[in-house]
Amino acid sequence: MNAFMFQPNTACYDPRVGVPQIRTCKSMRELKQVHAFFVKTARTHDTTIATEILSLSATSDFRDTGYALSVFDQMPDRNCFAWNTVIRALAETQDRLLDALLVFCQMMTEATVEPNRFTFPSVLKACAVMARLGEGKQVHGLVLKFGLGDDEFVVTNLLRMYVMCASMEDAHVLFYRNVKGVDDVRGLVREEKRGEFNVVLCNVMVDGYVRVGNLKAARELFDRMAQRSVVSWNVMISGYAQNGFYREAIEVFNRMMQNVDMLPNRVTLVSVLPAISRLGALELGKWVHLYAEKNKIRIDDVLGSALVDMYAKCGSIEKAILVFERLPQNNVITWNVVISGLAMHGKANDVFNYLSKMEKCGISPSDVTYIAILSACSHAGLVDKGRSFFSDMVNRIGLEPKIEHYGCMVDLLGRAGYLEEAEQLILNMPMKPDDVIWKALLGACKMHKNIEIGTRVAEVLMQLAPHDSGAYVALSNMYASTGDWDGVAEVRLMMKDMDIRKDPGCSWIEIDGVIHEFLVEDDSHPRAKDIHSMLKEISNKLSLEGHMPDTTQVLLKMDEKNKETVLHYHSEKIAVAFGLISTPPKTPLCIVKNLRICEDCHSSMKLIAKMYERKIVIRDRKRFHHFEHGSCSCMDYW
Repeated sequence: MNAFMFQPNTACYDPRVGVPQIRTCKSMRELKQVHAFFVKTARTHDTTIATEILSLSATSDFRDTGYALSVFDQMPDRNCFAWNTVIRALAETQDRLLDALLVFCQMMTEATVEPNRFTFPSVLKACAVMARLGEGKQVHGLVLKFGLGDDEFVVTNLLRMYVMCASMEDAHVLFYRNVKGVDDVRGLVREEKRGEFNVVLCNVMVDGYVRVGNLKAARELFDRMAQRSVVSWNVMISGYAQNGFYREAIEVFNRMMQNVDMLPNRVTLVSVLPAISRLGALELGKWVHLYAEKNKIRIDDVLGSALVDMYAKCGSIEKAILVFERLPQNNVITWNVVISGLAMHGKANDVFNYLSKMEKCGISPSDVTYIAILSACSHAGLVDKGRSFFSDMVNRIGLEPKIEHYGCMVDLLGRAGYLEEAEQLILNMPMKPDDVIWKALLGACKMHKNIEIGTRVAEVLMQLAPHDSGAYVALSNMYASTGDWDGVAEVRLMMKDMDIRKDPGCSWIEIDGVIHEFLVEDDSHPRAKDIHSMLKEISNKLSLEGHMPDTTQVLLKMDEKNKETVLHYHSEKIAVAFGLISTPPKTPLCIVKNLRICEDCHSSMKLIAKMYERKIVIRDRKRFHHFEHGSCSCMDYW
């Protein structure tokens, strides 16, 4: 207990130092002691002291909302600041948002004070987070009633409320009514009348368009902005990355870097790293890491985890581990990222070792941890180990299995050939199976050429996702693998009638910081002639090595020569050929592919890596393959 409470001559008895004494409190324990002292000395009737105690208990770093409410309830004279403080505290507490609106209603009906420009932002925040559009519109009406319709602080929060409630029409009207310097004809923000308020409003609108998935409108407004803040760039980059437009996210990031007056911050880096990860742009990822270190941007759990994820997904698992080892290791998310990275690279034993280290550090595995562990078991074909971990998750850790865990088990069992068991697992799950889990089983049926179960699964998928090409293509391929060309024709006619198109194979490779994209049989690249020459050289060398093209992978009705040609121009082979002619000898190549690598490409890559003395890393839809010295890290199980 603080000494001043027992010293009658302390300066705390001087009414002039009451508020400073409150402000020195560093915890709720200290604040309660001070509060008790003022109760004992009958000074809590002093509005200034009561309000200061309320403010600290409601909005400080060590806040206690329940205690603040008890202080508020005992205040004989509540001024506007006191009402605002309580409403703000409730609006910033996730499970007390509705209470914020109720207290505001109480203020409007019982209080003798009127709400001001600091009242409405907190009320609007509560409406926004709860997506209470109706209540938000009523608050908008009160804003106008109290003459605050032109207040920039209030208008900004009104706009954010409409945006977070996905009411973009209302947001659009409010935006163009308040943005300064708008040309009514062209709708452009005039540069000579630009201002900070305009930038804030534009940022909120861009974020709104992103939230509803209208990236086109978001980009149009972003491009029209005469002035942008770092928030403007961050919203656009994260919007693209979160909606799967990874190349566009990187393009906006590169544009930002060309602006000498605009320095990326921690949020920028966290936003762009997922896009870099998905495209495997390792050099750009390294640059981002170096930028953070040079500019003293703190690599905390969030940025550190994003860097670990980036290195892992860009093929450099060793660097991912180095970054992880430098991070504080008291967060399950950070452990999950490195364990997931190891699983993706097929390093099952390392996954198990890191799980053991994690638990020794006192960190309990989460549901995400077990998704990574089961995935590692699947990639390594460790069926019994996977079953054991699934049981461990339920019985020892006490986690409720989610559909993702069942999906991992279906994948594990299916790859190993336990198709009937996998099908029964799906049918007996406590939740309704989705298309993802059925696709896992369908892929296994295709791998093991089980037409009977595969046909059943494909029919289920066609009902669940009638316009998804995956089920149709897999069924067609299964028919083709058995020579049932009538079945193939029937499925393809069905696809044509429903205008369903197969996703084309696509591969990316980063050379000198530039990402190059190749489709199957792609000849659109500026160096297409050189690439084709290298492909011919590769083909000739493969023949000399005794490689026979696996034409069973071409599930089309054509002669063997044409089938070999199709195999010759798979997107990952084109990317490798481009990498070979674009980099010095013995430089490692890293390719990202959107589909599972086929068996012919897999066997070819082992020989190409050996012939050209290169390490070739390919990340397909499922996992990483490290090709070196004529072998692959997956040990031909994938």
